[in-house]
Amino acid sequence: MNRDNLLFLVIGALAGFLGGYLLQESMAAVQPRPAAVGGLPADHPPIPGAGPGQNAGPELERLRQALELNPNDADALIALANLNFDIQNWSRAQELYERYLQLRPADPDALTDLGITLRAQSRFPEALEKFQAAQTLAPRHWQARFNEVIVRAFDLGDLAAAERALAELREIAPGNPDVERLAEEVRRRKGSG
Repeated sequence: MNRDNLLFLVIGALAGFLGGYLLQESMAAVQPRPAAVGGLPADHPPIPGAGPGQNAGPELERLRQALELNPNDADALIALANLNFDIQNWSRAQELYERYLQLRPADPDALTDLGITLRAQSRFPEALEKFQAAQTLAPRHWQARFNEVIVRAFDLGDLAAAERALAELREIAPGNPDVERLAEEVRRRKGSG
């Protein structure tokens, strides 16, 4: 292989990597927020929130520019945190949610999402703290309770605590099919334990 062929091969590989990254980022950018992600058993019930994506390139650039002009732009921070969440860039999403929560500490959705990023990094006690904080702010915030059940049942193996949280979750979100699938998975886990 001569030098020109090698150069074209390297440039092609870099262009392919960049194109793939941008495509992944744009596809995931506007998907609805999942209630939990990462590290679940393969047979775990489906996670609430999945949908088609669309191009996020211009939005990503707009958010970066907004934060360059004003690092305390809470709306840009949360939008960029959500984009990083969607592409599972957990440490960056965590950093952005923490910055956002310094500006707007009473946001149970952001606290829940921060908890999910911590869970994805296997920081289970810290994740539970965030879910509890969200529930303190909004006692009927079912997504925080849903994620609490997941951490307690699947990550920590504390099925008794998971069942208590699940009972509260069912009161908050009666008839929710995602909650019922989670309850079935907890029952199955308990039966095999």
